[in-house]
Amino acid sequence: MAIHFSSPEATVEHLDWSERGGHGAVIGTTGLSDGQLARIEAAAQYVPILVTPNTSRGVNVLFHLAREAARLLGEDYDVEIVEMHHHHKKDAPSGTARRLAEVILEARGGGWERDVRHGRQGMTGERAPGEIGMHALRGGDVVGDHTVVLAGPGERIELTHRAHTRATFAHGALRAAAWLAGRRPGLYSMQDVLGL
Repeated sequence: MAIHFSSPEATVEHLDWSERGGHGAVIGTTGLSDGQLARIEAAAQYVPILVTPNTSRGVNVLFHLAREAARLLGEDYDVEIVEMHHHHKKDAPSGTARRLAEVILEARGGGWERDVRHGRQGMTGERAPGEIGMHALRGGDVVGDHTVVLAGPGERIELTHRAHTRATFAHGALRAAAWLAGRRPGLYSMQDVLGL
């Protein structure tokens, strides 16, 4: 079993090892291109592969809650996603913030290119219906904070996850690897591990 939290290039390079040896892989690498994702999908025909932008159990419950909140509240509630990471983080938005937007878009029937707005500046005009605001903050040694704000008429819901240590991700990755061991070839997620 391989566990990848490296660069997209290194992750895809090591898929050959997984395929040759029949070893499954847990992939927590973010910033993967469409071509790299296609390579992972191809490898999943031969070995079990779990792909997730975050192995934290709490974050994966947050994905579930964000999807349900967006579905239940509908477009009367505006959505903003705010994430903060350490100053060494290379991708923005984070893979976790991106996945939060994706699950909300899935619940509402929206599209990334049409509905996601990265930050705001100047005279932006009124907020478009269905828009999701995405805000990436960088600084210090923040492990990872993610907040989904659902602001509606007369009220606001905020769903927040804060990672205090990277050990959270290691524990989740080990749990995912144990779950993936012995599975049939295919593409899996942490949602499968948690039964969500």
